[in-house]
Amino acid sequence: MEIGNHSWRTDFILLGLFQYGQMDTLLFTVIAILFAVALIGNTTLVHLIRLDQRLHTPMYFLLSQLSIIDMMYISTTVPKMAANFLSGTKTISFLGCEIQAFVFSSLGGSEALLLGFMSYDRYIAICWPLHYPVLMSRKICCSMVACAWSSSVNALVHTLYAFQLPFCESRIVNHFFCEIPSLLPLVCEDTSQYEHTILMSGLVILLLPFLAILASYARVLVVVFQMRSGKGQSRAVSTCSSHLTVASLFYATTLSTYTQPHSLHSPARDKVVAVLYSIVTPVLNPFIYSLRNKEVTGALRRQMG
Repeated sequence: MEIGNHSWRTDFILLGLFQYGQMDTLLFTVIAILFAVALIGNTTLVHLIRLDQRLHTPMYFLLSQLSIIDMMYISTTVPKMAANFLSGTKTISFLGCEIQAFVFSSLGGSEALLLGFMSYDRYIAICWPLHYPVLMSRKICCSMVACAWSSSVNALVHTLYAFQLPFCESRIVNHFFCEIPSLLPLVCEDTSQYEHTILMSGLVILLLPFLAILASYARVLVVVFQMRSGKGQSRAVSTCSSHLTVASLFYATTLSTYTQPHSLHSPARDKVVAVLYSIVTPVLNPFIYSLRNKEVTGALRRQMG
């Protein structure tokens, strides 16, 4: 159904990452392998935390939630991209695009908030160790997770608003999945005011947790370097540096997408950045947290006998 020069509830066309050349087949194979590695790595980490009693602590409870989000995060984009590539089609239905945009935004916001709560956990553990059982009780941990998942409300509001805007006849999305910033160039009216709303949401959900992480770890470093135990210093720095590595990669890439007006976006650059936070980050997270963590590697050895 068409009204004027607007297309209403018709399919979108995703240009994707690949065409159909030899190099694109190789790139598709690499991303398919990364997808499998992400699922295996995060699933393994979740099961280790569930099975090993020594990992039943607030830090690992939050880490298991991060792994669950990462598995859902990467599964939101890669399967559809793979199906389109293998079938030779590039379409996605209006409703499918809307659902994908909502789920992706919801999971991205949840991960941003959860990473902030994880830094608070490390801050309390290192700076206020005697108060840790009270300040990081099971009830508080569950409240943190619930607060992180509440970002879906923000995602729902943005998705409902964005998809009621009038889209022009061109339904070609120069991206490999439906993401609200990549859809705005298709809208037939001025979206500058709405872009300000996206900017404010990005600052609250992305920038504020990142600033909180930097502030908490600045305090942690002060406390760590006052420790007399070299072993304690090494363990604290190892744990915090792993989390800071994950957080820096995630926040730096997402902020570059959600805090810029679409007039400053480059489709090619946006695709590369999106690959980093939607595919690479879920792959790296379980390895960054496990390979540098003796408790996790010890749990893996025990489960393997």
